[in-house]
Amino acid sequence: MFRRILIANRGEVAARVLRTCRSMGVQVVAVASAADADHTWLSDADEVVRIGPARASGSYLDQDALIEAALATHCAAVHPGWGFLAENATFAARCAAAGLTFIGPSPGDIRRFGDKALARDTMAALGMPIIPGTREPVRTLAEARSEADRIGYPVLLKAVAGGGGRGMRAVDTPSELDAAWAEATAEAAASFGDARVYIERRIVGGRHVEVQVIADRFGTALHLGERECSLQRRHQKVLEEAPSPGLPAAERERILPLVAGVVARSGYRNAGTVEMLVDADGKAWFMEMNTRLQVEHPVTEQITGVDLVELQLRVAANERLPVRQSDVGFCGHAIEVRINAEDPDAGFRPSPGRVRVLEFPEGEGVRVDTHLRTGDRIPPNYDSMVAKLIISGSTREEAIERLVAALEATRIEGVTTNLSLHRRIVRWDPFRTGRYDTKSLERDLMGGA
Repeated sequence: MFRRILIANRGEVAARVLRTCRSMGVQVVAVASAADADHTWLSDADEVVRIGPARASGSYLDQDALIEAALATHCAAVHPGWGFLAENATFAARCAAAGLTFIGPSPGDIRRFGDKALARDTMAALGMPIIPGTREPVRTLAEARSEADRIGYPVLLKAVAGGGGRGMRAVDTPSELDAAWAEATAEAAASFGDARVYIERRIVGGRHVEVQVIADRFGTALHLGERECSLQRRHQKVLEEAPSPGLPAAERERILPLVAGVVARSGYRNAGTVEMLVDADGKAWFMEMNTRLQVEHPVTEQITGVDLVELQLRVAANERLPVRQSDVGFCGHAIEVRINAEDPDAGFRPSPGRVRVLEFPEGEGVRVDTHLRTGDRIPPNYDSMVAKLIISGSTREEAIERLVAALEATRIEGVTTNLSLHRRIVRWDPFRTGRYDTKSLERDLMGGA
């Protein structure tokens, strides 16, 4: 196992990785930009390196500075967390070239699955069911018209290098295609430096379900069940739960071992998430694979008892996975809400500032992942996450009731948060019954907000 690692990330992400390192006896070097340098959680690290100015391009995205910091502090490995450079193949390769272990998949796998069109081809060849669409990126508007006619409307334009809904446009009729093409390609170019898009059939009334996987260098790949991620606003997840209340039992039994087998045959290594869309008939279709941990990984940890960061470190250190598929058990239900410093009544405008009061509930089934403490400041430069509130129970109903109580007991003052939205969601009938899809939150609860 590594003696010391550098966490190439910030905030809740870095604090989460640090917690597992502490439990494993692994020393941690944290990095902090000028905007984050006074955060109190940094005192938990063994060493802190000032990494650069507030702007991410000069700090958390500065590959030279991060590698130099890791080498100067005698680290053996770098954990990228999620976000920033976590899915940057160049950074992974540069770490390896500098003699540092990148705690994640290989640069080749990051490239292979980061290219959405190539990922679709790869998974289809390995036996995954793929949503009908183009096999190659569509390069011209004329080609887009032809392919959309062939696939059949409604369709989605999706950025090849995309994520988080950027570079994605829904097209219901041929008359909408020209404008959607211009918007999708422009946004893809601006967001990723890659204007290419592909087209796939749009599944109406679908659910977003993802499968957590972990694989070692010895050919063992495990699935750790699925997560439901359909409650979204502008393609950004708001609440996640595990297991999914909308995946039929028969489809679960079919798709989970299939995903694990495909990942094993692909030669992939370390943690990853296979994202799928479940249609109205309950069939799961492959969408994409994220080559990192997800923000919502704690719900999987809560129902399996597995520490995914620990498994990441062990796999990166060339150890065999310490569990087999038959050892992975699933117990109860877990729900995570993302508490952000943003104002739902003002178009979700970010609300940076100093946190004057920060109080979370404690007790059975309550987990809080946060880097903040009372008096800390949320800077305007990065993601506005305050905390993740993760609630578990023996049943979904028990988890929901505990979540209702936990949200009422949470107090955050000094910044505006989206707690009011979460309090509405947990009392909303479609959530309570588990009968919702990827459009329900915006369409039915938020009125298209």
